[in-house]
Amino acid sequence: MNSSKVAFLSVLSNSTVVILKLIVGLFTGSVAILSEAIHSLLDLLASFIAFLSVRISSKPADKEHPYGHGKVENISGTIETLLIFVAGIWIIYECIHKIITPTPIKLPVLGILVMLLGALINFVVSRIVYRTAKNTNSVAMKSNALHLLTDVYTSLGVALSLLIVHLTGWYILDPIIGIILACYIMIEAFKLMKEAFPPLLDARLSKEEEEQIIQIIESFKDEYIEYHDFRTRRSGAEEYIDFHLVVASNKSIETVHDLCDRIEEKINNLFHQANILIHLEPENEKIYE
Repeated sequence: MNSSKVAFLSVLSNSTVVILKLIVGLFTGSVAILSEAIHSLLDLLASFIAFLSVRISSKPADKEHPYGHGKVENISGTIETLLIFVAGIWIIYECIHKIITPTPIKLPVLGILVMLLGALINFVVSRIVYRTAKNTNSVAMKSNALHLLTDVYTSLGVALSLLIVHLTGWYILDPIIGIILACYIMIEAFKLMKEAFPPLLDARLSKEEEEQIIQIIESFKDEYIEYHDFRTRRSGAEEYIDFHLVVASNKSIETVHDLCDRIEEKINNLFHQANILIHLEPENEKIYE
């Protein structure tokens, strides 16, 4: 399936899980289940945002957007992480209230079954979404996969807490588990924010990625004099790479053009959606001796 269809699949799966959790959470009175329902509801919103952003970011460059629409994915990923933070704060608030005024849980076995079913659905869909995100290098899809996977972990955690409550009668475990899970998803959100937000400020690629590109450029060092003003940035699933290449003045335009083509081809073998701009300069423009 393509990215758009996979994103829509996550919308459908989240819709199913949200409805199940809300109904069972209200019926059993478990704050952990209701917290999970809110978490899944935000996942549903995040999946819908990812679905829209993938459709928009895949549009080709046009007159008003000559660099394409890739940053829509970064905006989407940033919004999704903020939603996770909101969910985490809300869950902690509700759990503290539950600790102060603990109440019994009705039919905890029903809650356990729904949590396990929700975890199974989202685990299967998260693997499909993550595989698509990896193939397309999509920030929005990767963010969506993380949403689904955290929902799997939190659903399993809630199922375990409900089982312990059912066996022991320790109702205070319900909100305590909820707080632990809220902290976990907020930590994961912070990690994702560090990936999604910097490209909005045109931050450079990672040190490891730049070293890989530099190694490729330097593998052709016998055919040019030097390179400088090396810059990189990322926009959605695409990388932008540009640098100045100083060549001998006696080289023909055909020879130099062929050199640039080979450098670009080798970089594109590593970064399949890279946009590469090489500014050629004669040898009297070199800046290093």
